[in-house]
Amino acid sequence: MDKLNLVAALPEILLLVSACAVLLVDVFAKPADGPTRIDRLALAVLLLPALATVWQLGQPAQSAFNGMYVADGIGHVLKLTSYIAVAATLVYARGYAADRGMHRGELYALALFALLGQMIMISAGNLLVVYLGLELMSLSLYALAAMRRDHAVSTEAAIKYFVLGALASGFLLYGMSMLYGGTGTLDLDRIAESMSGRTPANATVMVFGVVFIVSGLAFKFGAVPFHMWVPDVYQGTPTVATLLIASAPKIATFAIAFRMLAEALPAVAVDWQQMLLVLSVLSMGLGNIVAIAQDNLKRMLAYSTIAQIGFVLLGMLSGVVGGSTDGMADAWSASMFYVVTYVLTTLGTFGVIMLIARKGHEAELIDDLKGLGKRSPGIAFTMLILMFSLAGIPPTVGFYAKLAVLQSVVDAGMVWLAVFAVMLSLIGAFYYLRIVKTIYFDEPVDTAAITLAADARTLMVVNGAAVLVLGLAPGPLMTLCLGAVKQAFGI
Repeated sequence: MDKLNLVAALPEILLLVSACAVLLVDVFAKPADGPTRIDRLALAVLLLPALATVWQLGQPAQSAFNGMYVADGIGHVLKLTSYIAVAATLVYARGYAADRGMHRGELYALALFALLGQMIMISAGNLLVVYLGLELMSLSLYALAAMRRDHAVSTEAAIKYFVLGALASGFLLYGMSMLYGGTGTLDLDRIAESMSGRTPANATVMVFGVVFIVSGLAFKFGAVPFHMWVPDVYQGTPTVATLLIASAPKIATFAIAFRMLAEALPAVAVDWQQMLLVLSVLSMGLGNIVAIAQDNLKRMLAYSTIAQIGFVLLGMLSGVVGGSTDGMADAWSASMFYVVTYVLTTLGTFGVIMLIARKGHEAELIDDLKGLGKRSPGIAFTMLILMFSLAGIPPTVGFYAKLAVLQSVVDAGMVWLAVFAVMLSLIGAFYYLRIVKTIYFDEPVDTAAITLAADARTLMVVNGAAVLVLGLAPGPLMTLCLGAVKQAFGI
């Protein structure tokens, strides 16, 4: 029984039971009860795993199920961020889903099961567990993308997401099979031990395995040249599904990248670093340049995501220098900080899109933001803060996140790469500032009043304030990320 250690997996167990409870309540709820009860229940059940995770936060790292599950600092921090992301999405989505006739019980249940898959990915200590969590998350997100069954564009986007997502899963699975063939084990710790003294006989197999692993991760991140699904899916799916795809899954993908590359495969870092370098440069270049030409706001944010992922990859590739792993903790903690803060910013940007939309009208074009400063000064100012953060303009958190990643790149001796990233960030600032100009200096096209529920208004204020406060005082969150990464590395 000690090898099971169910207490370590308590957050996942609580979330699984809670998600099933949401399904049952939705099935047996009477029409007279209205949607309010299921709304409150979906948010309330997130408190249970969140409290369990907070309780585990200061404890030493634990394992469960004979090492297949790991509960450590990096897992706790990323899970807490995922809870915040899903909870915020559900609050933003209430009015949006109701206006479009989306069944909120199904929406909440699928979001919770997707979160469960992400939590399993974050705490995976075994390749099979990685794949189990990945498929649970992916299947839930495919269903979320297709929730508007009577909407042709949404259905098309869901099919694209399903087909290309299945291809990405196949890449990862094939890479995992090669790692198993080369090392004879599925446990990430044992793979690392095997790789530290590998023989030339399996070197080729391992390199091919790493190629497929990195390709699968690039698909899930949406990095160039595996980005083809991102713009169409972001634009075509309902905005609530877009936000669920764009936020917490990035955290889970970062987690499995950390588990598989940094923890299990540091011995072949010279191979995956070169691949990440190419992916990063291409993502920053194409994402920032193509975003300039977009008129659809969600599509522009899709290319913005591709460019932001390029920055995340910068930190991941700068940890090993000349075979030395001394800088891995600083580099990966910078990337982790970037992912966490990017998700917080993404919640706000897509939240604004949902809040200014109304029944029969999707606020998806940049022109829909014209005159927002006059129509709703509060939402406009929040959007200004969020755009400044994405552009990396002080004093927002996006500036410090970019600075931390660039510092790790410079410390790795790749000054040219840091200069290249800064130049592309300047290009990216153009389309972010274009949004600010549209909000404050263009005359409104739509004069309809924007009415917000009290909880959505409060959340929007908190979201914008968090981006600003974390930019003014980034130290505590950065220290938390660094401590979590060091614990995972056993430093």
